[in-house]
Amino acid sequence: MSGATKQNILKLFDRPKELVIQPKGRDNTVFDVPPSYIPDQYKNVGNQIVSRFGEEAEGKVPVNTISIPPLGEILELRRDENFSLFIPKHRRIAGQLINIYLGMRTVDDLLSVAVYTRDRVNPYLFNYCLSVALLHRPDTQDIDLPSFISAFPDKYVDSKVFAKAREEANIVPVGSRMPIEISKDYTASDLEPEHRLAYFREDLGINLHHWHWHLVYPFEAAMEVVNKNRRGELFYYMHQQIIARYNFERLSNGLKRVERFIDWRQPIAEAYFPKLDSLVASRPYPARVANQKLSNLRREVDQITQDIDDMERWRDRIFNAISSGSVRNENREEIQLTEMEGIDILGNMIESSILSPNRNYYGDLHNMGHVMISYIHDPDHRHLESFSVMGDSSTAMRDPIFYKWHAYIDDIFQQHKSGLPRYSENQLNYTGITVEGVAVESGQQQNTFNTFWQQSDVDLSRGMDFQPRGSVFVRFTHLNHQPFSYRITVNNSTGAPRVGTCRIFMAPKFDERGNPWLFRDQKNMFIELDKFRVNLRAGQNTITRNSTDSSVTIPFERTFRDLDTSRPQGGDALAQFNFCGCGWPQHMLIPKGTSDSPGLRAELFVMISNYDDDRVEQDVSGVCNDADSFCGIKDRLYPDRRSMGYPFDRQPRTGVDTLRQFLTPNMRVQDVNIRFTNRTFRPRTRN
Repeated sequence: MSGATKQNILKLFDRPKELVIQPKGRDNTVFDVPPSYIPDQYKNVGNQIVSRFGEEAEGKVPVNTISIPPLGEILELRRDENFSLFIPKHRRIAGQLINIYLGMRTVDDLLSVAVYTRDRVNPYLFNYCLSVALLHRPDTQDIDLPSFISAFPDKYVDSKVFAKAREEANIVPVGSRMPIEISKDYTASDLEPEHRLAYFREDLGINLHHWHWHLVYPFEAAMEVVNKNRRGELFYYMHQQIIARYNFERLSNGLKRVERFIDWRQPIAEAYFPKLDSLVASRPYPARVANQKLSNLRREVDQITQDIDDMERWRDRIFNAISSGSVRNENREEIQLTEMEGIDILGNMIESSILSPNRNYYGDLHNMGHVMISYIHDPDHRHLESFSVMGDSSTAMRDPIFYKWHAYIDDIFQQHKSGLPRYSENQLNYTGITVEGVAVESGQQQNTFNTFWQQSDVDLSRGMDFQPRGSVFVRFTHLNHQPFSYRITVNNSTGAPRVGTCRIFMAPKFDERGNPWLFRDQKNMFIELDKFRVNLRAGQNTITRNSTDSSVTIPFERTFRDLDTSRPQGGDALAQFNFCGCGWPQHMLIPKGTSDSPGLRAELFVMISNYDDDRVEQDVSGVCNDADSFCGIKDRLYPDRRSMGYPFDRQPRTGVDTLRQFLTPNMRVQDVNIRFTNRTFRPRTRN
């Protein structure tokens, strides 16, 4: 199948509210649509529409007539409504539409059914399902999937921007348009303490990561799409790391660690006003005022009837499973929560996806928590309101309650982890390998991370359905850090070459009261910075590693990318591009720190573990593994046999109360500082 046909599928993501027969893409391509494919409301004028836009076309794409599978309840989600992966009905219809796209025999047939459905199904639903299908079909994995912000900028941008953008587009010629700057303080003022974290919660790259992770790991679809290696454990670990990073940022801003949302009948103290006005859905995201309480849900329109009592029953059953060490499947058979596989079963159960061993019994705790919070303002639909940002995976991380909810979810996982056998010194040590020195080099300073504000531009024109066309740039202000490198000195006294895995983590040195940590508390504060294989010759070894090579992050350009100018060229690089879109943003690798001298004091932890115990036998050549710590490797096993988060995922062995007592010779801790400079650097040059 020609690459041109595949590229034409991508044009269906452009300007989602415009009809498919209107020009698409930078080359104004028009789809030559069969009359039967035109939506009913436009069939009376179908010929005029087709001929009108056909005259403007620079190229025509023929669309074959095929037998379209029945869409059924997929059409029940109106085109002017929002779409949520957390709502059971929405998940179900998304799974149906994904399977329709996956079931098309050829790319031509996929194009035909995509053209037919584009103007009939909800635009958010269409984008999500087609994206998942393109990611997982063998014949479309070399398509460079558009960034979600390009289709739906309204999920990321202050609503005031769009009025300015329309004015700019109608008055200023394309070549003379200046970026529209977005204030980083547009959702609240400093009267709200939680607003100190807005730069983290509302960061473009962080929210795109959360959306893209759920594209790679969908809740419902064909089993071969959902059932990825260690998916449930990865759900646990990726979100655990988000909470650890959020707590690091809180300490950087003089706030205590996030409290769990543990009592679901008490008011939520924090308010959140998102200032997001949808270009597609009929209404903006609702706000949540301070001290609102959850209520039982009676949302007939969403087919949701759910009580807080149900949530509490599911919670109790999950805790009972953890304490007993086993779960019951739908056939009432016991499945042991074993030392290595138990966390994966628990993750699939809590999330919960179609991989849950018994969704009827253990429920839908994580997802329904999102739903209950997102409908707190209108639990019975009496005001005809839709869900808040907590109901949408592309916006949920903006709300402070996301972190309270996930701190609670993480605590459930930690209960399981606390009952596992503790790592012995032999399980931690690598005999004959000693880490003798660790240094961070950043500019002229050693062992100091330097952070600052950076401005970057993003083109939103693909998602803006108004004339005239052409680029519309907005300018974001976000955190960034000076590039740095690690220099690690390792002695191999075995007399023979050895292979190890270098694991790099960092945690704050002191808690919110300024006291040294007990290790049992600090272990949950460690954020993973990198993980990579090292070859150690006998004797002294010096390992150097650049921060931009991190196994956690995707490159800066992949977050703030222009598809027309930064697309990878051909072969494996292009085939892996979509999966490579999953990952923590490089500009948020290092927490903000503090501006006082010497900065926020932290501890950098380096460990060389035995690669023989870490190794996963598989060929990963030509496969995207930029951010495998958070996203795994496409169509492969997770590239580390150890438990995710090792060595900080278990309670410490007897007698270990501090980090220093935890160390074995193959580990080393280096005191570092994170110094924030309150300066803003202008945008990087655009192509």
